[in-house]
Amino acid sequence: MPAQAKPPVKPAKPVKVEAGTARTDSPPLTERQEARRRRILHASAQLASRGGFDAVQMREVAESSQVALGTLYRYFPSKVHLLVATMQDQLEHMHGTLRKKPPQGDTAAERVAETLMRAFRALQREPHLADAMVRALTFADRSVSPEVDQVSRQTTVIILDAMGLADPTPAQLSAVRVIEHTWHS
Repeated sequence: MPAQAKPPVKPAKPVKVEAGTARTDSPPLTERQEARRRRILHASAQLASRGGFDAVQMREVAESSQVALGTLYRYFPSKVHLLVATMQDQLEHMHGTLRKKPPQGDTAAERVAETLMRAFRALQREPHLADAMVRALTFADRSVSPEVDQVSRQTTVIILDAMGLADPTPAQLSAVRVIEHTWHS
């Protein structure tokens, strides 16, 4: 009996979702999977907070989050993927905080300055975590591009929200890019 040819599999395309996370066309995570992912990100942040980039070892993250090492690698193929996702998670948390308590100021510049000061203070409270996340962005190769792009988009949204802009001009977006690159350096 001849084998039937399988139809080609189309690669999943990233799509933008409301919560500021990049997802593929694959089914959304179940509650258990999302809880597992949250535990992994929490363990990553805790380890990075204690000792920076080098303290985040995949085996320790798996143990701390109570998942098998293979499961961890299915969610995050490398430490760089994991730490960039941790940065995205931290940005989402910060964005939620900023939405609850928006930056004060009469001008867009004042609100952006307050947003940046709040972000920098948060980074200063966790210098090892900040260093680990920035190093992960620096070490990221093409395989991490979608995640790095999502961090960039999340940062852009945070800055645009502070500016009060829903439909920025190209010149305004250029200014946001400069702020964003300064923020992540």
